[in-house]
Amino acid sequence: MWIPQLDALPPQVTGIAADIRGHGNTTVGHGFFSVDVFAKDLLAFLKRLAIEKSVLCGVSMGGYIALRAYQIQPESFSGLILSDTHSLADDNAAKIKRFDSIQSVLKNGKRPFSIGFVNNVLSKKSLLENQAAIDLIKSSIRRNTESSICATLLALASRTDTTDSLKDISVPALVIRGAEDRITTKEQAEILTSQIPDSIYVEMNECGHLPNLENAELFNREMHAFLNRI
Repeated sequence: MWIPQLDALPPQVTGIAADIRGHGNTTVGHGFFSVDVFAKDLLAFLKRLAIEKSVLCGVSMGGYIALRAYQIQPESFSGLILSDTHSLADDNAAKIKRFDSIQSVLKNGKRPFSIGFVNNVLSKKSLLENQAAIDLIKSSIRRNTESSICATLLALASRTDTTDSLKDISVPALVIRGAEDRITTKEQAEILTSQIPDSIYVEMNECGHLPNLENAELFNREMHAFLNRI
């Protein structure tokens, strides 16, 4: 899902898209997922590759991971790009919704989950015009196992709240949100921009929860401007 961004990077910038544990080509390991585990996986990955400083970009769950990774080891990062994400933990209603999703996956399988997920995360325009994004999301979900999907939903439901540490973020942050995002609210994005000292906010029209796929050209333009600033 990050190929449009990797392809657009200038020659002097190295881009790495990391598969989260249990997703893509990364193994499941012990199988007990949490955002904390994902963040520590990322830090171990950076250490293994001897990357001392990087700009960390995450959308949705990737943003939760980015905020937790910065919280654990802030000296490893020179900037954050936080897209359609926030710092809050799930409230009870959100937890119950994730538990219901787990039951649905176990009962009905991945196909209904993938269809519902696509309809929930993409804007109206993307659903009508961006078949490539639709196909990518559906195929990514269907390549996962039911157990990995359920373990990830549990990880999201159990994540910690990172709001209190936002004021301690000492690197620049670019906060992006799709204007039609039905999952992350503008108020949640504003918590990031109001609490992170050096932050800028960009809202992308006609985009939902995945603007890097829905309008890659605009996302890349904002990403490049941010990287040039750093």
